Amino acid sequence: MSNIKTKIDEFEVIDLEDNGTLRIYVEHNTEMGNRGVPGIQVWYTIAGGTSIVNFEPLHVERWAYQAQKQNVQEYLIVDNSWTTYEDTYIKNYLIINEKPKARVEVKVRSKKAPIIREYDLPFLLED
Repeated sequence: MSNIKTKIDEFEVIDLEDNGTLRIYVEHNTEMGNRGVPGIQVWYTIAGGTSIVNFEPLHVERWAYQAQKQNVQEYLIVDNSWTTYEDTYIKNYLIINEKPKARVEVKVRSKKAPIIREYDLPFLLED
């Protein structure tokens, strides 16, 4: 069976300070990771460069374990976030609840508060 990609969300945030644009694109995939199971991808673009965060069971299980070690329910995925500046960033989180979620938090200088969106993951975490 081939992978079927479906757009979940797409948005951009423009910074009036420098006219920069941060773009987010989120899609559901029917086959991800070594097991070929459903998951979501978060694509983020900064100054023309695009990065992808794969929320598939193996990655999520590793992040959940790190969150457990840190005793947090909202795990910032530092290696898959853009946090060069305090007032302009894209932060990707794993939210550990009964139903796990991906969270994207986007902040630019010209906005007082970050824009936060959450997406349900199409699988549950194993104990």
